[in-house]
Amino acid sequence: MKKLTTLFASIALGVSLLTSGAYAQDKGTVGISMPTKTSTRWISDGETMEKLFKDAGYTPDLQFADDDIPNQLAQIENMVTKGAKVLVIGAIDGTTLSDILQKAADAGVKVIAYDRLIRDSGNVSYYATFDNFQVGVLQATSLVDGLKANFGDTKPWNVELFGGSPDDNNAFFFYDGAMSVLQPLIDKGDIVVKSGQQGMDQVGTLRWDGAVAQARMENLLSSTYTDAKVHGVLSPYDGLSIGILSALKGVGYGSGDMKIPVVTGQDAELPSVKSILAGEQYSSVFKDTRELAKVTVGMVEAIMGGKEPEVNDTKTYDNGVKVVPSYLLKPVAVDKSNVRDLMVSSGYYTADQIDK
Repeated sequence: MKKLTTLFASIALGVSLLTSGAYAQDKGTVGISMPTKTSTRWISDGETMEKLFKDAGYTPDLQFADDDIPNQLAQIENMVTKGAKVLVIGAIDGTTLSDILQKAADAGVKVIAYDRLIRDSGNVSYYATFDNFQVGVLQATSLVDGLKANFGDTKPWNVELFGGSPDDNNAFFFYDGAMSVLQPLIDKGDIVVKSGQQGMDQVGTLRWDGAVAQARMENLLSSTYTDAKVHGVLSPYDGLSIGILSALKGVGYGSGDMKIPVVTGQDAELPSVKSILAGEQYSSVFKDTRELAKVTVGMVEAIMGGKEPEVNDTKTYDNGVKVVPSYLLKPVAVDKSNVRDLMVSSGYYTADQIDK
């Protein structure tokens, strides 16, 4: 009788542990496909989501595709084969995923496009991103503010334009947002693009490659600015900004009487934060991707619970097949006046990281 009593007590304890969550059931696998490790923000995004999904009871399958499209396709297909319930995809090329997303749909897998819209597919369930048009507006507004502050009335201001990767839908929103501010000033004659290079077909930078941006800036300087000075450069991303600044410093800008041009950016990456504080890069746009990760995890929780995720935009993001329901977060402009305090107070970087 004592043995039976002990057995029943053990069973009761096991049931109690199970119901209390000590042995909580796995909620399922979530595939996280990030485009590259060449940018610290994608590493941070992936690792943040990985932790949040684990904390929420999911098994995250995090993969980085190293900017290789076939590699990303193979990784996503493997996630579907292994039974992922939801896919979170930061696409390398938002136009190349239609076939694999059809396989995912056939397997009942939902897809969230993460910060890069996936085009030409009806199998994109939701989109989590920032207000990308507003990012461009902030960049251009900062550029104009910097031109006024650093070069005053020496108009026209000579400005060159750089765009993001043409295979990233966001790049067009950034550019269009910026040009909504700059084009009236170009038309008025206050800003001159001496190279004549405008439009994403001329200013786009494939794969957001800083080396490509640096080489283009070097070519612009040697072909267009032998007898004139650059006053500003619209750069849509910090990784490009650092390359552009290298080209400018290479021909003497930032030394003697050659003022460093006003160069914008995006993502508040640590090298650019330090560059801003050193008086080189003028500004960036801070997008707290930790919040984007939280929104994405919330979307997955809703989907897995049979509910509709929260969205705040159902009109803007037409991917060529459907308007994708989206959640847009607010970007913030940063420059020397606020970048250190904001980065540290938000916990995005520590003071030691910035100052060392």
